Amino acid sequence: MSSTANGKNGTWRNWGGNVSARPARQVTPASVDELAAAVRQAAEDGLRVKAVGTGHSFTSIAATDGVLIRPQLLTGIRGIDRDAMTVTVEAGTPLKRLNMALAREGLSLTNMGDIMEQTVSGATSTGTHGTGRDSGSIAAQIRGLELVTADGSVLVCSEKENPEVFAAARLGLGALGIVTAITFAVEPVFLLTAREEPMPFDKVLADFEELWAENEHFEFYWFPHTGSTNTKRNNRSAGPEKPVPQLKSWFEDEFLSNGVFQVANWVGRAVPATIPAIAQISSKALSARSYTDIPYKVFTSPRRVRFVEMEYAVPRAAVGDALRELKAMVDRSGLRVSFPVEVRTAPADDITLSTASGRDTAYIAVHMFQGTPYQRYFTAAERIFTAHEGRPHWGKVHTRDAEYFSRVYPRFGEFTALRDRLDPDRRFQNDYLRRVLGA
Repeated sequence: MSSTANGKNGTWRNWGGNVSARPARQVTPASVDELAAAVRQAAEDGLRVKAVGTGHSFTSIAATDGVLIRPQLLTGIRGIDRDAMTVTVEAGTPLKRLNMALAREGLSLTNMGDIMEQTVSGATSTGTHGTGRDSGSIAAQIRGLELVTADGSVLVCSEKENPEVFAAARLGLGALGIVTAITFAVEPVFLLTAREEPMPFDKVLADFEELWAENEHFEFYWFPHTGSTNTKRNNRSAGPEKPVPQLKSWFEDEFLSNGVFQVANWVGRAVPATIPAIAQISSKALSARSYTDIPYKVFTSPRRVRFVEMEYAVPRAAVGDALRELKAMVDRSGLRVSFPVEVRTAPADDITLSTASGRDTAYIAVHMFQGTPYQRYFTAAERIFTAHEGRPHWGKVHTRDAEYFSRVYPRFGEFTALRDRLDPDRRFQNDYLRRVLGA
């Protein structure tokens, strides 16, 4: 799954295959000191610096022609504080390793996204999130972090220490420095019962506020070209544990959701006219099921079918209108969309550039199978989302710029002022940051 640099020409590619870069050099530091030295060396050589995680962003947020910092040696748990109920991890630790290590210690994050291949710093720096009524993104669970800034010094921040940096750096886009360690709030491991069931599109939208209010974690997938959705509710449970049986799990999560889905997408890419018929079958293939397990086994699932994605955060009250407009657009357009549209929520948080900053949020994600032209679909979807003051996910395809962000983020100027202070020479700049934050 990881993005690898091709040894022959030193080209780096992201997971989605839509971004590549040719850095002048790549560094794999084994310690914070080595990383700080690499940043100072880059400054001496007049090169810009970017840290990259597993390349799960669909934007060029990690691309650079300067020094590319690879985090794979900066992994593992530094310490667990059971009094404070926090865990401190090295920034390059994959979420999967963190989740498994916490489970062994009888601990868990409160909420997480649906993929756990990313590094903790890559996931939080771009605003990766799951769905939750009361619990927010992974970045919203951060209690402290360590950052190497442009002059090679190490800055520690939390609500008490350097609070103005903490407010922004939890979701820093790689613009303020290179995150080297993160302290997360954790809790004793608990059980979640997932209830998955089909529901008509119109019913989900009519009952959306109720479904949101009654469940700790509610989400649904709408299959374009159909009036069908698949809903998922995750709620805390007293048990007993009742995982999906292994064969059933393999059949539903691997064979149907990855294997058959991959083939269906190949067929759809070759013969787009077949997509509506495939969508009708896909939307009916997933029957209702319920299971109870520890959080990461319920929240996350394997994603082996490669895609490109755009996701926008809109005010929660606008989700029904935005989805009806999206459905009308797809029906009208002659587009053939083989991937479901994913809808999730997050409560308002206090992180400067979080997509949920200061407002209760619903997320609408549109996907296209890797290798199919996505521009027309994404452009039309983006027009709908921006009409609702949508904020795009920082790691997913969008065409917005600093001028737009200064309108939809009330605290945008606070972030850019902090960046001017921490990185006056733009050591961590790249084309993407120039576009989204301004020069």
